[in-house]
Amino acid sequence: MTPLSSDERRLRREAKRRLVLRRRRIGALAFLALVALAFALGLISSGALGGHDAAAADPVLSGSTTTQTTQTGTTAPVTIGEAKSTSRGRLGSGRAVTLAFGGDVHFEGIVRSKLNASPSSVMSAIAPVLEKSDLAMVNLETTVSYRGSPIPGKTYTFRAPPSAFRALKSGGVDLATVANNHGMDYGLTSFLDTLRYAKRYHFPLVGGGRNAAQAYAPYRVTIKGQRIAILGATQVIDSNLITSWTAGAGKPGLASAYNVGRLTSAVKAARKKADTVVVYLHYGEERHPCPDSMQVSIAHSLIAAGADIVVGSHAHQQQGGGRLGRAFVDYGLGNFVWYSQSSSASTTTGVLEVTVTGRRIDGYKWVPARIVGGSPTPLGGSARNAALASWRGLRGCTNLSR
Repeated sequence: MTPLSSDERRLRREAKRRLVLRRRRIGALAFLALVALAFALGLISSGALGGHDAAAADPVLSGSTTTQTTQTGTTAPVTIGEAKSTSRGRLGSGRAVTLAFGGDVHFEGIVRSKLNASPSSVMSAIAPVLEKSDLAMVNLETTVSYRGSPIPGKTYTFRAPPSAFRALKSGGVDLATVANNHGMDYGLTSFLDTLRYAKRYHFPLVGGGRNAAQAYAPYRVTIKGQRIAILGATQVIDSNLITSWTAGAGKPGLASAYNVGRLTSAVKAARKKADTVVVYLHYGEERHPCPDSMQVSIAHSLIAAGADIVVGSHAHQQQGGGRLGRAFVDYGLGNFVWYSQSSSASTTTGVLEVTVTGRRIDGYKWVPARIVGGSPTPLGGSARNAALASWRGLRGCTNLSR
C-alpha cells in the first residue's frame, strides 16, 4: 500500500472533523426539537431550565450566594443562599429568614459632616447588628441629588449627596423605602436623580418610581429558598402635595397609602408569588407614642390583603410592636440616622429583628440603641435593659399581643 502523503493525511483528518461536527449538530437539533415538543405538550415548564425567573418560582439553587440589585420598583428576583426544598405551603421552603428594620434616615447636620469625612463611619456602630440579618431595611427620608430647589413653603427639606448610598451599604443596609414626606423635597429632577444614583450604586429602593407600576411594585428576593416581597408606601404627604407627589400612569412619584385600595391590590398581587410579604409604611402622628386610628385601620387592611409583616415610621419616636393575629406589626421604629438631639424620645432607637418561615412569624426581637452624634449606637448593660422594658411597655396602647 502506497503511504499517504502529509496533505492526504491532513485532508482525511479534516473530513473526519467535519463529520463529527455534523453529527453533533444533528444531535443538538434533535434535542431542541424534543424540548420544543415537550413544551408544547406541557411536559416541561420554563422554570425547569433555570435562570433568575426560575429561581423565584421554584428555588432549588445550591452553592455560593448570588445577588442582583436593581432600581426602584423592580420585580426581578434576587437569590441568596441555598434552597433545599421546593415545597410551597404556608412555610415556603421551610427555612427561617431574619429580617431587620431600622427607622428614619437622613444625612443632615452632624450626619452630613460624618458622611463627607467617611461614609463608612456613619453607621459603623450599628452595622454588626444589621449584618447579622438576612436582609436589612430602613426608611430613606431624603432625596439623593445635587440638583433641584426646595419645595416652597415646606418647613423641613432634606437632600443628600450620592455617597449616602455608600454609607447605607457599608452600614449593612440592603434596601430602603423612599415613600415618605421628604422623598421629593427638591422637586422632580432631584427625585429622578435619587432613582438614578440608586441604580448606579446597585442599591434597591421601593415606594417610588418613574410611574405607578414601579412605585407600587415590590422588591423581590429569594433567601434560603423563601420568596420575599417587600413594598413601601406613605400615608404622610403635605396636603397640597399629595396629587403632585403621587405616582401615576407615566408620572414619576411615590406610592401613596392614602388610596388604601390601590395599596391592598399591590399586596394581593405580591402575595401570589411570595412566601413572605412585608409592607414598610410611613404613617402616624409625630411625637405620639401610640398609633392613631388610621395606622390601626391600614395595618388591618394590609394584613387582610395578605401582608405578613407591617412596619412603619414617621412619629420620630418609637411606637409599639407585637402580633396581630398570625402577622406582626410595629407601628413606629423611631429615628435611626438623624441629626436631632432635641429629646430623649427622638434619640431612642434600635433595630427590629423579625424571624419568619414563610407566613409563620417565628419570633421577634428589639435591639435597643441610642442616637449619638447622629448615628445609632447599640446599648449594653442596665441602659439596654431599661430601653427594652420601655419598648415593651409601648405595646400597651396598640391592642397587639406578645
